[in-house]
Amino acid sequence: MQTNLKFSKRDPQQFFKTLHSRVNQYFKDNDIAKTANAKMVIKTIAMLSMFIIPYVLLLADLPLPDWTGLVWYVLFGISFAGIGFSVMHDANHGAYSSRKWVNDLLSQTMNFIGGNAFTWKVQHNILHHTYTNIYELDEDIEDKPFLRLSPHGTYKWYHRFQHYYAFFLYSLSTLSWISYKDFRQYAEYKEMGMFEKLNVKPGKEFVILLATKIFYYFYLIVIPLLMGVSGWVVAVGFILMHMVSGLLITVVFQLAHVVQGPSHFKPEPTGTMENTWAVHQLNSTANFAPNNPLITWFVGGLNFQIEHHLFPHICHIHYNKIASIVKQTANEFDIPYYEYPKFWQAVGSHLQTLKQFGNPVITA
Repeated sequence: MQTNLKFSKRDPQQFFKTLHSRVNQYFKDNDIAKTANAKMVIKTIAMLSMFIIPYVLLLADLPLPDWTGLVWYVLFGISFAGIGFSVMHDANHGAYSSRKWVNDLLSQTMNFIGGNAFTWKVQHNILHHTYTNIYELDEDIEDKPFLRLSPHGTYKWYHRFQHYYAFFLYSLSTLSWISYKDFRQYAEYKEMGMFEKLNVKPGKEFVILLATKIFYYFYLIVIPLLMGVSGWVVAVGFILMHMVSGLLITVVFQLAHVVQGPSHFKPEPTGTMENTWAVHQLNSTANFAPNNPLITWFVGGLNFQIEHHLFPHICHIHYNKIASIVKQTANEFDIPYYEYPKFWQAVGSHLQTLKQFGNPVITA
């Protein structure tokens, strides 16, 4: 994987410098920090409680039919997506708190919901945020089994049907994530030298990876069985949980980059991309449902994906406020600002894009 690709530094109009200055002025004028506030803390408690309460109810041996246990597992799936969107994500970007230990602590919620904080930081923070929608560098759009998420991807005949079956595959995404994806990424990133670059000890990270995976299966499968939850409820519930969380998580991230509007790229042969990094982010990213407070709350502001990509170290609780600044500045500099007013418009655009990428003869 070519990770020495560079972005142009030519910005005669100084777009990002202007935007950065305006956003900083917003926080200064309102005398607020860029990190979490009281609303964010309350939200964190709410997201964690969305898992803790159903988990206690599952183990409480209430006089209810066995099938009600499936309801608790479905709620686990919803809560895991919410924790990932709204707590883990900010913490792993260092955006939750100005205190490193708080970010480090809350970033471990990634391990709690079945993933791995280290591999996530490499894939998401470094590769995805740097090389957004650049084929062979952004793992989010690389070729997947039965899915072509980039016009530069390898075409297979069955891709012509992918807009019909994609959402089902999305629902299976976290099952692969908790079983083998983190181990595969660990090996790949070790070979790439990421541990040395980040000054992280690979042995320590592997112990954390293995131990937290064991803990994950233990508290979601073994403990319920030991507490008398029916085996079929645990088995079916565990799969349902992941189908719910996988679908929610994958759809939200796909609506930001694999929709009509944002461009897809290949690394330039010269080793330097045409645009600056900031302009590239606007060319490859879209927002959706910006005026829907419920969606904004649940997905951790990731419907303001443009703002997140430009300012990943700002807590998502502020994205809806700085969005108007970003949009206005982009318009002034004649840079695209892709936005879908409604959630279902973005979903429809995603399906159209999948259909387009299912055609062997397309343009990027």
